[in-house]
Amino acid sequence: MGLRLLLLVALAWPVAACSSFPNPFAKSDGVAPDEPPEKLYNEGVFLSDKRGDYKDAAKKFEEVERQHPYSDWARKALLMTAYTRYEAKEYDESVSAARRYVTLHPGSPDAAYAQYLIGSAYYERIPDVTRDQGQTEKAIAALEEVTRKYPDSEYAQNAKRKIEMARDQLAGKEMSIGLDYLRKRQFTGGINRFKIVVTQYQTTRHVEEALFRLTEAYMALGIVPEAQTAAAVLGHNFPDSRWYQDAYRLVRSGGFEPTENKSSWISRAFSRTGIKSPFAGSQSKS
Repeated sequence: MGLRLLLLVALAWPVAACSSFPNPFAKSDGVAPDEPPEKLYNEGVFLSDKRGDYKDAAKKFEEVERQHPYSDWARKALLMTAYTRYEAKEYDESVSAARRYVTLHPGSPDAAYAQYLIGSAYYERIPDVTRDQGQTEKAIAALEEVTRKYPDSEYAQNAKRKIEMARDQLAGKEMSIGLDYLRKRQFTGGINRFKIVVTQYQTTRHVEEALFRLTEAYMALGIVPEAQTAAAVLGHNFPDSRWYQDAYRLVRSGGFEPTENKSSWISRAFSRTGIKSPFAGSQSKS
């Protein structure tokens, strides 16, 4: 995760030496006394960094918080709790700890990392496109907080990449539903799903197929101008796409050419983005 452990590790507290001498302040009632925070913290670092024992390491960091809640060690330990819970794949616990860190220490230099951990924990649980995408939406929202609040941090670029992959997943979900509609010959339902891909997820890899499926669905419904526009937009923006070749053949099979209707929602959708807008009346051929 790129966590800068060296910034958090205690300066020199010999862990072994801490347990070599009896504690003169030990309670006589048999209850173990609180341990020094730096000792607990360094033991957690040793377990995570040297042994990869993230679950036990997390327990050490949590003990720092429990025993010394108002110390600076508690702040450092809270972030390490979020990190080690993440590495242990205990994502709910990681999110909880990271959220507390951001809430309690919003001005800390490591708040960006804590926010990035939140998004990454949701990202790791993104399901396949056949399932509910609630985790995907949470991942995007949390990662967008990184890019919005901490645009100059070292985590912003990684957050942007994960956002794009998560958005691709949401587009894939819409495509999956739309294709199911097409198989059932429920063309209007399919169009509505492909429209979401074209209007909201134009930078994903699914937009090419979405434009072809719009061509296919509109041709099936006999709405030829929209089919021509979908094919023309596809050809102008992705001339080498295999989906354009299929769209071109489909439109030609009906005796028509891919031609843009500028009043179409498809043309307007592409005109509002950085993706090239098709020329009116353009006719591309495979």
